[in-house]
Amino acid sequence: VRSLLDAAVDAGTPVLGICLGAQLLAAAGGAAVYPGPKPEIGAGRVTLADAAADDPLFGVVQGRRLDVFHWHGDTFDLPAGAVRLAANDRYANQAFRLVHAWGLQFHIELSAPDAARVSAHLGEGRSVSATALATIEQTGGAIIEAFLDFTP
Repeated sequence: VRSLLDAAVDAGTPVLGICLGAQLLAAAGGAAVYPGPKPEIGAGRVTLADAAADDPLFGVVQGRRLDVFHWHGDTFDLPAGAVRLAANDRYANQAFRLVHAWGLQFHIELSAPDAARVSAHLGEGRSVSATALATIEQTGGAIIEAFLDFTP
């Protein structure tokens, strides 16, 4: 998988890696992937970097904060040449772009049926509110649509 991702980046092929996909994309770019300080599970937020404003995907986001869904315990360093697009106080590398490949440590593809299925597995005290879910669906859908419409 890492070889395929590396070849896609070299060819300028658009790639969207979510969660493990971001970790694999970082590793394909020569960066380290390792256990994070503490797992992030459930609804959360990331802050967009200045570079996100001009990014083909994240440029569709209004404001600097993005509601997302987390389910990870690992993290990664940025590959050489990557542009950091989002961070939060726990994990500095929440999203990045490497040529035409994007790595998102968080999930933006969560929908109401998905949230209902995963809620039972989140653990005590962790949930996704209807408000957070609506924002994740709306903003995540816009980012995914921007990816699908992206032409290098």
